[in-house]
Amino acid sequence: MKNLTTRLILIILILALALWIDFTDNLLVANPFTGELIIDRNVAPRMGLDLQGGSQIVMEATQAVDRESMEVARTIIENRTNALGVSENIVQLAGDTRIVGEFPGLEDTDTIINILKKTGLLEFVDLGDTFLEAGTVVQTDFGLTEIPENPEQTVYHTVMTGADLTSAMVERDELGNYYIRFTLSPDGTTVFGEHTTNNINKFLAIVLDKEVISCPSIDGAITTGDGIIQGRFTYESANALTIQLRYGSLPVELQIVETRVVGPTLGEDSLQKSLIAGVIGMIIVMLFMGIYYRLPGIVADLAILFYAALAFAIFKYFHFTLTLPGIAGFLLSTGAALDANILIFERLKEELRNGRTLDQAVEQGWRRAWSSIRDSNIAAIITSGILFWFGSTFGATIVKGFSLTLALGVIISLFTAIFVSRSLLALALKVFKPRNLDRWFGI
Repeated sequence: MKNLTTRLILIILILALALWIDFTDNLLVANPFTGELIIDRNVAPRMGLDLQGGSQIVMEATQAVDRESMEVARTIIENRTNALGVSENIVQLAGDTRIVGEFPGLEDTDTIINILKKTGLLEFVDLGDTFLEAGTVVQTDFGLTEIPENPEQTVYHTVMTGADLTSAMVERDELGNYYIRFTLSPDGTTVFGEHTTNNINKFLAIVLDKEVISCPSIDGAITTGDGIIQGRFTYESANALTIQLRYGSLPVELQIVETRVVGPTLGEDSLQKSLIAGVIGMIIVMLFMGIYYRLPGIVADLAILFYAALAFAIFKYFHFTLTLPGIAGFLLSTGAALDANILIFERLKEELRNGRTLDQAVEQGWRRAWSSIRDSNIAAIITSGILFWFGSTFGATIVKGFSLTLALGVIISLFTAIFVSRSLLALALKVFKPRNLDRWFGI
């Protein structure tokens, strides 16, 4: 092994950094000269729905819709839930007409369902001299291609929609009542100003998803582009409406077809059992490697511990969400790391049996095992890519989490087997200088 010292220094530095990330939740690095923070990153592990508990909600379009509209709807829903403070949520498409939302830590689904099920279409509707109570369902001309033939059906004129809003926020008056203050775009300001100027003392209904929120009278021209929406608001309902207005209306109407709540107790129990099973499995495998392969097996055990520390640090630093399937993929990739070592060590033993010197056997063992290691790992990565595509396309988050951690684990394990194991074995041979090969290598 050339440049062994350089390799060992690099391994120690990587291990130290990995352990630092593993055992902290906030990574802070300051400039030693100025004291200014260079890195200030939260690296606390992120638990998925099945570990932390929370809610899963499945929504389905009520009419035929194209893929682009569903993607727009997914983005808007994700923005709405982020604005509610629901962190680490996953919102993705499932097939052509469904959207699946997973919200770790959220057990009260009512609030988020009220946000998700509404299209959020806000209209300012001209009622003329007609006053309507809040809650009245009306039909407007927005989206109609022609006026209905039924003469008894009243169709109100939409002056403008919420697409002309540029901002919306919840405020409170001196009596403690909540209202929404909004700002219009330049085009919206012009339209709103002209209508209010020409329709003083007329009624202008504020309608959300065809339901009247409030029906104020136009007391004077409003040409500044600012206005308020009043109604029987609580803070929660006002904030929910503000979020819908701020992030736009959905291009398609969605209905809730399934909700599922996972309790935190179940998630914690699953995590504990998974960790216990993983530790037991790791101990058994490490004992086998040490007993059967002797010195190389002990080296492989150290490399696997390095692999575990490095992999967990990468998951934490890049905020990968840990799920039970993800943990399964991680443990499976650990097996892939051992598999590479086993291939190398078996080749090494064959070379020793054929009369090679120790140095020759080590070199030939790595060289001849490489093609098998390369091909098996490439196959695993390709399979992971296919599974990730399947999970992303059909909303199978379980498959997606498994494939992601498996692929990352395979890449890290390949680095560990080729770089770390080889360097540590070279160091062990240099330090111990084994003579009795039967005892040291179990041949």
